[in-house]
Amino acid sequence: MSDAPLLQLDGVRKTYGERTVLHPVDLTLRPGESVALMGPNGSGKSTLLRIAVGRDRPTEGAVTFDGSPLHEDDPRVRARIAVVADGPSFYPDLTVRQHLRLVAVAHGAGGGAGTLVAHALEHTRLTGQADLRPSALSSGQAQQLLLAASLVRPRDLLVLDEPEQRLDPEARTRLMEHIRQERLRGVAVVFATHHTELALGAADRVLVLADGRLVDEGPPGSVLREAAR
Repeated sequence: MSDAPLLQLDGVRKTYGERTVLHPVDLTLRPGESVALMGPNGSGKSTLLRIAVGRDRPTEGAVTFDGSPLHEDDPRVRARIAVVADGPSFYPDLTVRQHLRLVAVAHGAGGGAGTLVAHALEHTRLTGQADLRPSALSSGQAQQLLLAASLVRPRDLLVLDEPEQRLDPEARTRLMEHIRQERLRGVAVVFATHHTELALGAADRVLVLADGRLVDEGPPGSVLREAAR
């Protein structure tokens, strides 16, 4: 596994008019490494994630992916970065199974799409809902479908925005194990979370944001102990 950075953010800053929502932040993420972003709502976590995957451009600073500048229309985003964003967005006329198959085929799965879909359904405990439309799912199941969609596509980088939202304790435990397995496969993971247990169990490092500023960074245990004081 290469030790060269897969994702690198250098001094990224974001403003909207006169308002600075993200002050300069540096982030380096290597293959097989997991980083948790923590902080209150409005602290800049989601903005940082959008910049990290090219969905938003920084006002200042640079983003590189595998050594080259990253933009949303970069074909590497589609081929190598999977995003689980906050807020479900599905094809309303397709069943859960059809939705996942479409995502898999669109990302080059070909004849292997059926196997990928079956695995994703089993992993997210959605096999029993496979022939339902998204509107029939509970909020927790809809969140699981977002995760399932990331499982049927290729990925070297997995980006999750508060993936524990709407999940019950059992599903959060499976999510933690999923992130661990991604790391073992060499996938780099960066996720925003409010859930201390998830950060402790699935992250190598924690970055704490407040009012758009990076206020702490380090191993989960030491950072979260300091935050609890």
